[in-house]
Amino acid sequence: MNALKRLILVTAILMGCVGCDQFTKVAARAHFRDAPTISYLHDTIRLTYAENIGASLSKSARVAVLQGGVGLVVLGLLGSALFLRGLDGAQVAGLTLLGASGLGNLLDRVLYDGRVTDFLNMGVGPLRTGIFNVADILGVVGVIVLLVFRNTAPRCATASPSSAWREQK
Repeated sequence: MNALKRLILVTAILMGCVGCDQFTKVAARAHFRDAPTISYLHDTIRLTYAENIGASLSKSARVAVLQGGVGLVVLGLLGSALFLRGLDGAQVAGLTLLGASGLGNLLDRVLYDGRVTDFLNMGVGPLRTGIFNVADILGVVGVIVLLVFRNTAPRCATASPSSAWREQK
C-alpha cells in the first residue's frame, strides 16, 4: 500500500470513528446524564449514563497511566499504521481502529477531568456487559480485523535458487 493511500485510509478512519465516538458521547451527556435507563429489544440493549474515572488508581497514577500511557500506545498504533512496511489495507485499518479507540477515550480523559463517558450496555437476562461506548466497540472491531487478516500481508520469497529452478521445469 503506497504512502498516500495509507495516509488517506488512516485519516478517514480516524476522523469518522473519533468523530462518531465524540458525537455519541456529547449526546449521552446531554440526554442520558440525569435520565433513567432506557431499554430496547426486550432489554437486550440499555442506554444508561456512566462516567468511568479509571478504576481505583490515585489521581496522579490515573493521569500517568490512562493519559500518558494510553497516549503513547495510541501514537505507537497510529505510527505503525502509517509507517510499518508490509501491511495491507485491512491491517492498516485494524491498527487505526485500535488507535481511534484509544484516542476517543483519551480525548474524554483530557477534556473531562479524567472521566470517560459510557452509555451502552448489552445482555440477555442476568448476563450483561459492562457499560461501554463507541470507542470501546472500535477497539473490539480493530482486534477482530487484525486477527482475521493477520496472515494476509505479502511476504518476501524465501525459495532457494534450486527450488525456483525446479518450479520452472
